[in-house]
Amino acid sequence: MARRGQMAKTLLAFDAGDIDMLVGTQMLAKGHDFPNVTLVGVVSVDAGLALPDFRSAERTFQLITQVAGRAGRGDRPGKVLIHTYHPYHYALRHACAQDYEGFFNEEIRYRQNHSYPPFVALASLLVHGPDFGRVRADSLELRKQLDAANEQRKCRILGPAPAPLARLKGEHRFQLLLKSRSRRALREVADAALKSASESGLNLRSINLEIDPVSIM
Repeated sequence: MARRGQMAKTLLAFDAGDIDMLVGTQMLAKGHDFPNVTLVGVVSVDAGLALPDFRSAERTFQLITQVAGRAGRGDRPGKVLIHTYHPYHYALRHACAQDYEGFFNEEIRYRQNHSYPPFVALASLLVHGPDFGRVRADSLELRKQLDAANEQRKCRILGPAPAPLARLKGEHRFQLLLKSRSRRALREVADAALKSASESGLNLRSINLEIDPVSIM
């Protein structure tokens, strides 16, 4: 959609039957009510499952559940086709069966085994900037300050490593993750490390701290 208002016009034309097939992004999965739609296809769902984010299975389950609801909303039954190389992945199996409880049971077990929320508090520190060498050096310095602030080992520190989106809008990005069973301890370690990093010369404007991040991309 290249022009303002084009999307609304296209959706109205599709609803009226002037368009027989609509191809788009995940935006098409949410909130639309087209009674004449009897077939929905999800292409390359594995791309979402492969994202290096602990919520990737949850998001995939949500997407398929939502998009499945777009087919068969009228008098005629609907069908959903999913393109995947991993048909036995638990997110896909439970989404196809509309089994919310089954998905929850497997997902919550995965998160417990790998120490992800809701079993721990999570923080993401993202170091970014246009110069790769400087960003990498700053992320290593930040790790040094985090280790010093975590003397009592109340947190588990991961990284630094290139962020899943290692370069975005002309900037290089390195990420560190903090995990702790105590959100207060997590915050104390992060705040102390950032204070020390600032005193050692790091520009805090190049560091993004997010507590309980919705995504670690």
